[in-house]
Amino acid sequence: MGVGFYLFYFGTIIPLFGSYMKNPSTIYANKSIQTLATQKAEEQFPIWKLLVFSLIGFITIMTETMPVGLLLQISHDLQISKLWAGQLVSFYALGSVCAAIPVIALTKHWDRRRLLLFTLGSLCVFNGLAAVSTHYIFTLFVRFCAGMAAGVIWGVFVSYVRYLVAPHLQGRALAVAGIGQPLALCFGVPLGTFLGTLFDWRSVFWLMSILALVLVIWVRLFIPCFIVNATQQKLAFGLTLKMKGVRLILLILLIWVLAHNILYTYISLYLIAVGLGEHIDAMLLIFGLAAIVGIFVTGHFIDQYLRHLTLLSLVIFAFSALCFGIFMNSLWMVCVAVIAWGISFGGAPILLQTALADIAQAQTDAAQSMLVTIFNIAVAGGGIVGGLFFARWGIQSFAWSALILSFIALILVYRAKDHGFGVGHRA
Repeated sequence: MGVGFYLFYFGTIIPLFGSYMKNPSTIYANKSIQTLATQKAEEQFPIWKLLVFSLIGFITIMTETMPVGLLLQISHDLQISKLWAGQLVSFYALGSVCAAIPVIALTKHWDRRRLLLFTLGSLCVFNGLAAVSTHYIFTLFVRFCAGMAAGVIWGVFVSYVRYLVAPHLQGRALAVAGIGQPLALCFGVPLGTFLGTLFDWRSVFWLMSILALVLVIWVRLFIPCFIVNATQQKLAFGLTLKMKGVRLILLILLIWVLAHNILYTYISLYLIAVGLGEHIDAMLLIFGLAAIVGIFVTGHFIDQYLRHLTLLSLVIFAFSALCFGIFMNSLWMVCVAVIAWGISFGGAPILLQTALADIAQAQTDAAQSMLVTIFNIAVAGGGIVGGLFFARWGIQSFAWSALILSFIALILVYRAKDHGFGVGHRA
C-alpha cells in the first residue's frame, strides 16, 4: 500500500455508499456503470476540484486540533482550568463519532453536494460561535456540533473524490485530495499556536470560519452534484467483528491512539513545565516533521516488514514516553523524545489500517468504518483520561500512562503473529 493512499488515511471515515455512485446530471438510473466510467476516462484529471477537498481536509483537521496549542489562552479567557480547556478537543472528536454514520444514513436521499455545503456551512457557523462565546459550556456545545459536521464530511469525502474521476485515476485522486489531512496534523497545531500568539485564540477560530465560508462558495460554484443510489447493501458489521483478529487490532488501535492523545492533547502543559513554554510551536513543528519521516519510512517498507515496523514503532514510542518521564530536567532529551514520538506515531495509522484490511478482506469497508470510529473515540478519550490523570497525579502522569499503554500494545502486537501482524512479505 503506497504512501499516497496513507496520506489520505488520517481522520477519514470510509464511505457507506461509495460503491453505488452515479452522476444525476448526466445519466439516468438505468445507465450502466461501464458507460459512466468510459465518459469519465475521457475527462481531464480535475486537479482544482481535488484541491478543494484537500483544503476541506486541512480545515476540518485543523479545527479539531488547534485548541491543543491555545490551551493557555482559552483557559485564561474563559476562566477555566487547562484541564477543562483540553476537553474542547475531546468534544469535537465525540461529535464526529456520534454523527457520521447515523447522519449519512438519514440523508441517503440527499444530493451529496447539498450535504457537503450544509456541513461546511455548519463549520463556518460553529467556529464563529466559538470565537464569540464567553461561556465554557456553550463553547463545548458548539465544539461538539462542529465535530458532528466534521464527522459527516469524512463520511462523504472518499466517495465524492472517487466520483470525480475515472476508476483508474481514483488512487491518484485520493492522494491529491488527501494531502490536507497530514499537513493539518503536522502543521495545524503549530500554525494555530503561531496565529494565536500573533493575534489571539478567537482570531484563529474566526479565520477557520472565514475559510469554511470560502469553501462553501467554492464547492457551490465548481463541484458537481453527486447523488448516491438509495438502495444500499448493509455493511456486515457483526460478521466483521467476529473475524479472527479484527477485535484484537481494534483494541491495539484504541490503546495506541489513546496513549498518543494523552500526550498530544496536553503537550503544551508538559512543555511549559519543563521550561519550553516559549517554544511550543517549534516543538510541535519538530513533531510534525518527524511524523512525516515516519510516514514515508512506513510507506516504503510496510509491504515487506509490517510486523517488524509495528513492533519497532511501539518500541520507539515507549522510548519517547520514558524520556518524557525521566528527563524533564534535560531540554535536549525532551527534544529527542519529541522527535522519537513523531517518527514512531507518523506511520501508526497506516500500519493498523493495513493489518486490519489484510484480515477483513471483502469486509474492509465495514472494518475501516469501525477503525475510524475507534480512532475518534481514542482521540476523545485521550483528552478525558489525560485530564483525569493530570488532576490526580500531575504533569508526569502523561508520560508514565503513555509508557504503560505502549507496553500493553507492544505485547498484543507481539502475540498477534497470526492475526494481522504476520512475519514476512504481505500477500
